[in-house]
Amino acid sequence: MKHRLIPYFIATFLAVTLLPPVAVQAAPYAAVVMDARNGKIYHSRNADTRLHPASLTKMMTLYVAFQAIEKNEISLDSYVTVSRNAAAEPPSKLWLKRGQKIKLRYLIRAAAIKSANDAATAIGEAISGSEAAFAKRMTRTARAMGMSRTTFKNAHGLTRSGHLSTARDMTILGRHMIYDYPQYYNLFSRRSADAKIRKVNNTNRRFLAAYKGADGIKTGYTRAAGFNLVASAERGGERIVATMFGGSSTAARNKRVAQLLDMGFDRAPSTAKLQRPSLPPYDQNENENGGKTLRLVTAVKRSLRPKMRPFGEASAPEEPLLAALPDVQVQPDDILTAVQSATSGAVAVQVSASTYDPEMSTTAPRARPPQFSFVAAPVAEQETETVARRDSSGSRNWGINIGKFSSRYEAERVLLRMALAEMTTLDGAERKVKARASGYEALFTGLTQHSADLACRRLHAQEISCVLVDPS
Repeated sequence: MKHRLIPYFIATFLAVTLLPPVAVQAAPYAAVVMDARNGKIYHSRNADTRLHPASLTKMMTLYVAFQAIEKNEISLDSYVTVSRNAAAEPPSKLWLKRGQKIKLRYLIRAAAIKSANDAATAIGEAISGSEAAFAKRMTRTARAMGMSRTTFKNAHGLTRSGHLSTARDMTILGRHMIYDYPQYYNLFSRRSADAKIRKVNNTNRRFLAAYKGADGIKTGYTRAAGFNLVASAERGGERIVATMFGGSSTAARNKRVAQLLDMGFDRAPSTAKLQRPSLPPYDQNENENGGKTLRLVTAVKRSLRPKMRPFGEASAPEEPLLAALPDVQVQPDDILTAVQSATSGAVAVQVSASTYDPEMSTTAPRARPPQFSFVAAPVAEQETETVARRDSSGSRNWGINIGKFSSRYEAERVLLRMALAEMTTLDGAERKVKARASGYEALFTGLTQHSADLACRRLHAQEISCVLVDPS
């Protein structure tokens, strides 16, 4: 009898193993389309359903990191010691080693571009001491933004009970990322970056290359979440953010998000007024036990006017310093006068005869850029400048349009500000204001094609509208 059952068991085993696999049930679908300029929703589907966000979580990890940098809790050049917990995170990862020291800037690049889980955990532990404490801070920041249905349990987004968000909340976060930290936002459009240990490639590079105007933001995938994406694109001054949860594949997700962005651009008015989201309050004081860490602040109730230092006299410790500056003049003891003097057009600079160099008078100082970004290395800046100068001998019939304004004064003011901010790329360009029926257009003319394109790309990186104007 047993021998007769053997063929039956063999046939059953082969039938089970050779049958085509049953399709895995797709993760729940949700989507939101928002006008980033004013937060208006143009489309939503299951927008408030709490779902697994996957690596979209890292947007909040990075947002809190940018906030901590701004508030001097930590710096981009701070060395982070990788913990056993961070090193043990599953892929995608940078393959950090326990005890390894690495600068925060490289962890940020790896988390934003490669979506490295070990880098995200290391960031959270460096800022809050533990990943649990950092997750609580992430949740508090989310609530302050209006992300009322989001709870974070970790810094990377791998599936965990209670770690949930919604398509609406993630769209709100994406909008904040764009407008609250524009100096860092260009990181999300990079196809690759140096993360010290290795070069990392953007998980969103296919969509960035395929969709016109796309410049971010973040992908996410786990089995529980499906293929998620928060994407942003700008065209002609209009900016749309689209979020999708529950895609069945990268290709299907990218196709659907492209449709959502197209829907947003079709419905968005070109004249919508920019209304930036309100910055969430800065709060990193809650400890792991739910209490508040109280910091005693002894505010200065009265600010005394400093007394003028007697001219020609100095205390003993300061004597060596003053001896090196024989021509130092003491400013008047009047703060208002000092401010007016410092901001006036005529500034007298005194140089001692022993250090004077006639060639210094013909050397123009370089303007300091208005914003700094950790993704732009000084060497790259110098290379860009060299290319621009070599190309200056070409046809200078190109221009750029940086927008339309309600008054000539406003247009001229913006042109001047842009000229000062981008002296390298806009050097030699002519500022023009053209009166139109609907307003005043601000333009830079007299540029080569390369310098015009470079200037536009640099302005776009700072969230400033810019359109190339060809010679025709």
